[in-house]
Amino acid sequence: MLSKNMEAALNEQIKVEADSSQVYLSMASWAEIKGLEGIAQFMYKHSDEERSHMLKLVKYVNERGGHAKISTLKAPKTEFGTFQKMFEELYEHEIMVSNSINELVHVSLGEKDYATHNFLQWYVAEQIEEEALARSILDKIKLIGNDKGGLYLFDRDIQQINVESAASPNNGV
Repeated sequence: MLSKNMEAALNEQIKVEADSSQVYLSMASWAEIKGLEGIAQFMYKHSDEERSHMLKLVKYVNERGGHAKISTLKAPKTEFGTFQKMFEELYEHEIMVSNSINELVHVSLGEKDYATHNFLQWYVAEQIEEEALARSILDKIKLIGNDKGGLYLFDRDIQQINVESAASPNNGV
């Protein structure tokens, strides 16, 4: 059984994951109208993955006797300037999500809720992967610089980057 404090903290993370899905969906739409189809595909997949993270939390809260609450979301921004700036924002967003997960782990330890602590280890590992992927993409973007041919190749190649979770095949959903 979840404590009320743990349930509230998990419900806050549900909102963080839902917000992440919306942010990445907005990035996908922006990239698509800019003709960056590969980046758009990557971001659509990333948005779906964040939603699956949210659903995994929803099911966990409900299975542990809590009530997963679905809250309103704020509309994400719709303009990103350049694809470089967009990926910098993606990286910063992933760091924020990692900090949020770390705070959840801290709460679970304070509550002596070792089942939730164990459950959250999947998210800890996932965030290590997410940050590494974002850093790797930023490194590739720095190599491209202002080269239009490089952007074309990057847009084509990013479709091949796997955004699936560390705990695939079905993310526990």
